[in-house]
Amino acid sequence: MPKASLRNKPLTLPMHSHEHFMERCLELAANGKGKVAPNPMVGCVIVCNNIIIGEGYHEQFGGPHAEVNAIKSVNDPHLLKEATLYVSLEPCNHQGKTPPCSDLIIEKEIPYVVVACLDENPLVRGMGIQKLILNGIDVKVGVLEKEAQFLNRRFFTSITKQRPYILLKWAQSEDGFIDHDRDERDERAIISSPESHTLVHQWRSEEAAILVGTNTVISDDPQLTVRLIDGKNPVRLTFDRQKRIPSTAKILDGTSPTIVFTEGAHYYTDRAEFIPIDFSEDPLAQVMFILHERKLESVLVEGGAALINKFLEQNLWDEARVFVATKNIGSGVKAPVMKDNFTNEENVGIDKLFTYYRKEGLGD
Repeated sequence: MPKASLRNKPLTLPMHSHEHFMERCLELAANGKGKVAPNPMVGCVIVCNNIIIGEGYHEQFGGPHAEVNAIKSVNDPHLLKEATLYVSLEPCNHQGKTPPCSDLIIEKEIPYVVVACLDENPLVRGMGIQKLILNGIDVKVGVLEKEAQFLNRRFFTSITKQRPYILLKWAQSEDGFIDHDRDERDERAIISSPESHTLVHQWRSEEAAILVGTNTVISDDPQLTVRLIDGKNPVRLTFDRQKRIPSTAKILDGTSPTIVFTEGAHYYTDRAEFIPIDFSEDPLAQVMFILHERKLESVLVEGGAALINKFLEQNLWDEARVFVATKNIGSGVKAPVMKDNFTNEENVGIDKLFTYYRKEGLGD
């Protein structure tokens, strides 16, 4: 629904701005990262006389939404009739695993609602706002809209592009290599710092799936689980067109759900699911479609270089995170090359972490 059709009545807040309280909503929402997917992360703050009287966020998939938790946290329910409810995503208007939040807001007679962004879900988009307006509630939409959309970029990508949000990750030496030449040295090069390794495990816990290529599984035998922090394991993904991966591979150890994309029949073992795809067509597009159908909203692509380069060549990615170490390798497997999408640089231990976002941005 176009914003022009919404009644954006100015609300008088002499001490704090709408942005001030919406920033708190976004802080709260981020606490749900890695816990609420495929639902979006949502935070909610309830304000009366410029004082926060209640707040909450969507804590886990299937659990109460942010608005419910915030309303429950208010000590004096009578204040709700004089309050403003801030929420980082449009309140839902349909029955899902929980009742519609718009109905609860109406029931509690909250007179003002400020929303960061609309929910792109076709079941909701604009209709939650419309329902509030039709019941006499003054609604303002678009406060920190871009920030809210960025926070839920996985959710919005899944809705608008019909595929997961794709993150590419690798570590490279200062001289531009990601590994030794395996014909000369069997062991994998340890490039990044312990702090970087821990951060990667944090990232794994926040994404729905993790993908590596066949050669990476065979050469490195990675486990692809979360071990250095407390967190959930992503679904492990790999390719095995010619049945080259040994049954003893750690990715087939049964400790985490695993999908192997292959040729032949679709079958299960007690350790993995084997899904056939047509390798003569576009394997990556097929895999992204399957992940979307299974509501896996994000995938972390950890290597190797050949697989990452395929994503880059097809412009099939959203975000790239690249560690650059202080050490040199001299020769070996060249790192993928990023061009002009650089966004941010930070220090992680003794490494530099460079973050890139694809130019077209969300929703293209």
